Amino acid sequence: MTATAPAKHNPHQPRTIAITGGKGGVGKTSLALNLALTLARQDNRVLLLDGDTDLANVSIMVGLYPQKTLANVMAGECRLEDVILETDYGLHIVPGASGVQECMDMGQVEGLRILRALYNLESRYDYVITDTAAGLQAVGLHMIAATELACMVVTPDPASLTDAFSLIKVLRRRGYNRVPSILVNMAQGASQARSVFQRLDAAAQRHLGLALHYMGGIWRDETLRQSVLNQKPVALLPVSDPSCRQFHTLADMLNVRLSQLPRRKAGIAAYWHRVSRREGVVASPPGASSPESAAAEEAPAPDIKKQCFDAVGELEAVFSHGAVDPLLRYEAFTRLFALLGSKLDSDAIEIIQTGLAALPWENLSPERKRHLASHLRELADQVAPAARQPTPPEPGHPVLREPFYDRVSFGEQDRLVRVLKEQPADISLDQLLRSLSGNDQGGS
Repeated sequence: MTATAPAKHNPHQPRTIAITGGKGGVGKTSLALNLALTLARQDNRVLLLDGDTDLANVSIMVGLYPQKTLANVMAGECRLEDVILETDYGLHIVPGASGVQECMDMGQVEGLRILRALYNLESRYDYVITDTAAGLQAVGLHMIAATELACMVVTPDPASLTDAFSLIKVLRRRGYNRVPSILVNMAQGASQARSVFQRLDAAAQRHLGLALHYMGGIWRDETLRQSVLNQKPVALLPVSDPSCRQFHTLADMLNVRLSQLPRRKAGIAAYWHRVSRREGVVASPPGASSPESAAAEEAPAPDIKKQCFDAVGELEAVFSHGAVDPLLRYEAFTRLFALLGSKLDSDAIEIIQTGLAALPWENLSPERKRHLASHLRELADQVAPAARQPTPPEPGHPVLREPFYDRVSFGEQDRLVRVLKEQPADISLDQLLRSLSGNDQGGS
């Protein structure tokens, strides 16, 4: 059903949280809904933006099937208030919130109208929670950047950790400087949840120099799984129920984390407005006009993004026609890498690393794999030569002197020869040495 606007207004900006993840199937929509219901159950005014897809997954989980979404608002068919759905404990849901990205493609008047409506709406709530699109799409990244806290959902599945790390890496590369919070879903217990977080945190510290924040864990629960099928979230169960109680614990952890963060002066609509201005769509903030708009229309900035993608498209068209002369391909891509290396900063290095990881190395024959690995090792030695260990000195050997006759010990040589001839043939070595020693002493 359609909700009426909340009666009270929050004089401050709401706390804004993005429930996100690197891949689908980690349960973030269920977590976002149960967390929002729990906060609403605690007498907070909560708005849940369903930005996952345009299919309104959040509302379906509570048995509501919206007739209109944000797309209808953008088409001018209704007001933003008309698409709001109200469910238990007064929780309000905006289906199809991912459509706010389309403000970028709208005209200035229409885009400004949507953003102003969202600006007026969000100021009425204590919490605005966004269930973002999964993956690395632009709309999902913008939804994360628009909030003050990103809560990333992962599972013990190694692929989930890999995708979450990729998401964090892309956010960092795009200038996102806040520390994400990690929520481990489908864990067998506290020990496994902490272990999963530590693996991701260690990778982030080692490769990105970033220490992550641990939000907690949600245990693998058959009741939670059935609640999705039955369209009855566990947050509606008695608080004494273990499945419900863990979301109250999560709400407490969330508030502790938010208390450590400064309140942002601007909300989600203000962020989207800034993005729209950067893209040249909306020329003025809600309620204000821009005197520079006329000058901007007279001298429009070149669309660098379009030019770049057009150039890539042309290159793709050339190389998709079939066999291309290897020398031509060599020269083309050598020039591209030279262009990339003209400013060899951290972004360029990241592009090279991502490009190498995207190539299907598994398709190479074993011989070519060995050849490539040898070349990459040689290249690595050129980039960062390994510190050479000093060659340990060989074990010392006594210096052999030129042999000489010791006259001091054995006397003159002819005398020694005479003494040796006088000894019996069966004399032992010990007796011979005593005999020589005696003769030497006697003659000295």
